[in-house]
Amino acid sequence: MDFTSQELVRLRMASSVDPLWETALSLHLLQNRSAPLIFGAWRREVGGALRRAGLLPAARALMRLCPDDSYFPDFLTPGAGDTDIETGLDRLLSTPRHRLLAELTQLHVHTRIPVPPGVRRLADGCSQTMRRLGDSLRAYYRIAVEPYLPAMRAQAASDRALRAEAAVTYGAEGMLMGYDDLPGWDYRQRRLSTPYPVERALHLEGRPLTLIPAFFCVRTPLVLVNEALPPVLVHPLTPTPGWLERRRGAVAGPAAQLIGSSRAELLRILDRPMTTTELATALRLAPSTTSQHTSVLREAGMLRSHRQGVRVLHQRTRLGLAVLEGTLG
Repeated sequence: MDFTSQELVRLRMASSVDPLWETALSLHLLQNRSAPLIFGAWRREVGGALRRAGLLPAARALMRLCPDDSYFPDFLTPGAGDTDIETGLDRLLSTPRHRLLAELTQLHVHTRIPVPPGVRRLADGCSQTMRRLGDSLRAYYRIAVEPYLPAMRAQAASDRALRAEAAVTYGAEGMLMGYDDLPGWDYRQRRLSTPYPVERALHLEGRPLTLIPAFFCVRTPLVLVNEALPPVLVHPLTPTPGWLERRRGAVAGPAAQLIGSSRAELLRILDRPMTTTELATALRLAPSTTSQHTSVLREAGMLRSHRQGVRVLHQRTRLGLAVLEGTLG
């Protein structure tokens, strides 16, 4: 992906994770075995919840519509960083009939699977079938995505803060330089190379590109197939093994009682070194308040801070983890 100076200036960052992109990517994760250390517990938890809710048939139908393959229909991910599911569903249900027909035809040409009657009705723009699709997506989202939003949004806030800080220091290109930390990603001389699943060049032609962080995206980015649509680049966040177990313990329990809920939450999200700005954004606190919390925790030996270039990074210590997990003594 090559950028002109005008396209770099017009780069945008989504404010947080996008519900329908996360829904589509979570459907992919249920179909594959990617990142078992990170998402294995989530798969088991969501699989059980779908079974108890009687939603396994609906989830399987959604998987056929959104296969874990090199192609799935663009109309399933109409947003560019929408923050609520209803806005995304309104966009999806307003997809023009000609796009539904073209994309669903392409899906079944690609998969070589006969078109089921329900999909034919969907391709015809049948209002009742579209409403059913919306209901299925909403019900699936409530089980597979919504309960995990706090962890997902905290990760996205950290990513956004990091890119914003890089943009302040290095200009618009700073938002893209940070991708060099991801395997197979490289940005230099206004060209971004990524480990995209197939050979592909994205041509912006002067249009603004929106960067969308995705919690359920693993290693490779995603873009829309139809280049006539507003361009987006969906890039992976980096949740660490054990995020689900830490989410269950969140800010309740002995740690919150001992050091306060804000400081317990600060320790919880320190899965990787973070700056005060990143922490403040993730915690939705003023930087000055966050700085006070890091000072108290550092003096107590629960985190340590070190300088890296122009940044000061905070990192949780073994003592901090022990307090968080209630394993002291």
